[in-house]
Amino acid sequence: MTIARKLLSAGAAASLLAAAACTTTGPSQPPAAAPKGVEGNWIDAKGTGLSTFTAGNFTTVATDTGQKLSEGSYSMTGPTSVEIHGTSLIRQTPVSFNCLMISTTQLNCTSASGQNFVLTRRA
Repeated sequence: MTIARKLLSAGAAASLLAAAACTTTGPSQPPAAAPKGVEGNWIDAKGTGLSTFTAGNFTTVATDTGQKLSEGSYSMTGPTSVEIHGTSLIRQTPVSFNCLMISTTQLNCTSASGQNFVLTRRA
């Protein structure tokens, strides 16, 4: 084999390897949008209640039975402040909370009676 033919074969092999390295397994996915405000699902620290906030309304259900525990409304009172009003369906009494969004995944809340609790965003 001549030197020219060897160089041509080596160049062709290198081109094939380079082309193979550039292939992908499919189209790339756009990055997931960051959550906005409190919209979405939040779970309490004990994992017993799952609260869903959607379009100004919230519901909380028991994670073990799915039973609805409370429902009501919420409003953003500042960029990171949330006011929640509703009804405890178990006790048939009003509930009221003020929450501060510490991060996109944590809400620190205080009830009208002064009890503190934390909700964590559920992915």
